[in-house]
Amino acid sequence: MEQINARSMLDAAAATATAGRPQVERRRRLSPAALEVTNQKVRGAYSPIVIAGGARVADFVLLTLVGVGLYLAYVMPLAGFHWEYIASILGMSIAAVVCFQAADIYQVQVFRGQLRQMTLMISSWAFVFLLFIGVSFLAKLGGEVSRVWLSSFFFVGLAALIIERLALRSLVRAWARDGRLDRRTIIVGADQNGEQLVEALKAQDDSDIHVLGVFDDRNDGRALDTCAGARKLGKVDDIVEFARRTRVDLVLFALPISAETRILEMLKKLWVLPVDIRLSAHTNKLRFRPRSYSYLGEVPTLDVFEAPITDWDLVMKWLFDRVVGSLALLAALPVMALVALAVKLDSPGPVLFRQKRFGFNNERIDVYKFRSMYHHQADPTASKVVTKNDPRVTRVGRFIRKTSLDELPQLFNVVFKGNLSLVGPRPHAVQGKLQSRLFDEAVDGYFARHRVKPGITGWAQINGWRGEIDNEEKIQKRVEFDLYYIENWSVLFDLFILLKTPISLLTKNENAY
Repeated sequence: MEQINARSMLDAAAATATAGRPQVERRRRLSPAALEVTNQKVRGAYSPIVIAGGARVADFVLLTLVGVGLYLAYVMPLAGFHWEYIASILGMSIAAVVCFQAADIYQVQVFRGQLRQMTLMISSWAFVFLLFIGVSFLAKLGGEVSRVWLSSFFFVGLAALIIERLALRSLVRAWARDGRLDRRTIIVGADQNGEQLVEALKAQDDSDIHVLGVFDDRNDGRALDTCAGARKLGKVDDIVEFARRTRVDLVLFALPISAETRILEMLKKLWVLPVDIRLSAHTNKLRFRPRSYSYLGEVPTLDVFEAPITDWDLVMKWLFDRVVGSLALLAALPVMALVALAVKLDSPGPVLFRQKRFGFNNERIDVYKFRSMYHHQADPTASKVVTKNDPRVTRVGRFIRKTSLDELPQLFNVVFKGNLSLVGPRPHAVQGKLQSRLFDEAVDGYFARHRVKPGITGWAQINGWRGEIDNEEKIQKRVEFDLYYIENWSVLFDLFILLKTPISLLTKNENAY
């Protein structure tokens, strides 16, 4: 019964954070300790899951190339071409990767070491060859396999693996020194529970957790200035601004599950961030089954929110943007040339218009469009919404805005700058307003749409929520559809939105002026 109640509490946290979502975000003044952390130079993080996957692919490709190279150099000139050799090489390469996985050497912590990694790799590689020899003997194929090739494959393949692992070890250690493998973590709760949690995290050998500091709203004696050496950086309300200024990968609550009300209130503020949010269970008397937890080393935690589009999903989206974006840019160049010429001939002024907009995690980015207004009436801050028959819009501007041809230069943002995606929530102007209110004042949880990179087109746009925003429903629907996209992202979803965009531009453009 206790387990059900605890799980219900977490479900309520998620429901409350996605239902009420009271969120008005303004830049806050951080404490000197917090500013000291944000002023430090921080590099982007590399995913351990992607690194391990890359190592698997590298092992397979390397062993296959060694086996095929030796076969082409020695066996083929003497005995001709035999598919059996190629099949055996592929089978042995796959078996080697499987054995390496079983030996548990595809972990970043193992990549950093040397002796354990080499011992496990050599023994696994030897096991693969013993297995191949045994299968060949049982199948009575031993006389047909070149012993010189087999011995060479073993020793040359082993040497290649050792060299590869030494190179990988150097890379991983360099990435670790640069902080690219750290999980930059902040702790919520600067009391004894927080101190015990920090001590437990720091006590683990070879941990990737880097505790930046602790946050706590309390100013009385229960809130410590330091927790096991981790400084108090501010209040919970400061976390959003702190995470905008420096890389934060994980928010870890040190509060007990019994502090349900406090946790829910804090989640309402923090769910808009593109970070993992977990509830530490190291001091809780209530225990679930082991599978209910995710672990930070040996510290059990309960997942509350996860950062969207991470690890291999992020790689797939990056590839999709670069490959499809490059093809789209090449196809669009003739159209862009014609639009540029029409803009230039229609009214004096530059062809392109640059505007500051919200990017990933509220980063300010420069977005380029074809100029659709008269140059002397340009509105780079979007302080006044474009309306129907707006006198500021040129003749060509009305057409390219209606058809969204003015957005085509943003393909350069996708392919070359990388601060836009092909598909995602549309980037709004920093000072975009509904009547006299900024968008984040009009819609609760508005900034949650910035948990992923903005896009040229999106789920909201193909469903007709584009163009003028003159009432609260239009901005609320945009946010609603954007959040649905974030929670349900897939490459196929991106492809569907991209393919449907031209149809939507022709059939759902009544709000585009």
